[in-house]
Amino acid sequence: MWVYIIRRLLFLPIALMAVSLITFSLGHYGPGDPVRVMMGNKYNEVAAERIRDELGLNRPFFVQYADYMYGFFQGDFGESLRFIGQPVRDLIVPKMWVSAQLSIAAMIISLSIGLPLGFYIAHKQGSWQDPTAVTISLVLASIPIMVTVPALLWVGCLKTDLIPCSGWGGFFDPRIVVPAITMGIPGVAALMRLMRASTLDVMGQDFIRTAHSKGLGTVRIDTGHVLRNAVIPIITILAFSLAGLIEGSFIMETIMGIPGVGRFAVESIFNRDYPIILAITLLGAMAFVVANLLADIAYAYVDPRIRYS
Repeated sequence: MWVYIIRRLLFLPIALMAVSLITFSLGHYGPGDPVRVMMGNKYNEVAAERIRDELGLNRPFFVQYADYMYGFFQGDFGESLRFIGQPVRDLIVPKMWVSAQLSIAAMIISLSIGLPLGFYIAHKQGSWQDPTAVTISLVLASIPIMVTVPALLWVGCLKTDLIPCSGWGGFFDPRIVVPAITMGIPGVAALMRLMRASTLDVMGQDFIRTAHSKGLGTVRIDTGHVLRNAVIPIITILAFSLAGLIEGSFIMETIMGIPGVGRFAVESIFNRDYPIILAITLLGAMAFVVANLLADIAYAYVDPRIRYS
C-alpha cells in the first residue's frame, strides 16, 4: 500500500513541473505585451523598457521560470501586472474560496441525485423507466450552459421571482441556486449512467447470485453487497469531475457575475496579467493532481485487488 502511495507521490512534482513549463512558455512567447496593457494610452518605448527591467521581463526565459517556480513553492506567486504592487496570492485566495463553495454545491447536487437515481434505475432494467432515464440523462448532458442558465433564470428569477438574478452572497445565499444547479446537471447525468452501469455489472456477479441462493433479503444484498461494490468506480470519476467543475466555473462565474477565480482568470487573460494566469493554472493543476492522488489511494483502500497488485 505504501509503495503504491509513494509511486503516486513521485508523479506529483513531475506533473506540476510539466504544466508550469507549458503555461510559462505560452505566457512568455505568446502574443500580447503585458507592459503595453499596463501603460494603456500612456505607452512609450523608453518607459516601457524601464518597466520591463524593473519587472525582470528582459531576463532570459529559464532565469525567469526558475525564479518564479522558486517563489511559487514558497507561497510567493509574484505581483500582479494589472494591480500594481499587489501580491497575486492576496488577490486569488478569496476568489478561490468563492469558486470552491460553488463547486461544492454543484458536487452535492450531482452526488445526491445522480447516485441514488442510477442505483434505482439499474433495478428497473427491462421496464420503461430504464431507457427513459438514460435518454433524459443524455439530453441533460448535451445541453450547454448558455441554454441552461437563461432557462433557469427565466423560471426562477423573472417568471416566479423566487431567487435573485445574479451576484454572490455566499454558500447559503439563494443566488447560488442557479449556478449550482447548472454546474451540477452534467454531473447528475454522468453519475446516473455510471452508477447504473456499475450496479448492473455488480448484480451480475457470482457472489450476488450466491447471496440470493443463501436466502439473504433483497435489502441486505443491495446495501451490503451491491451498493458497496458499485460505488468503487465512482471514486475515480469524482476526481475527474473536479476538472469539469473548474472548467464550468470559468463560464458560469462570467455569466452570473460571481467574483470567483474562474471569472478572475478570464479577466486576467484579456489583460495579459501573466502572474495571475500562471498562479491560477498551477493551483488548478495541483488541485486536480492531488484529487486524483487521493482517488487512487481511496480506490486502493476499498479494492484490495488494486492494493496488492
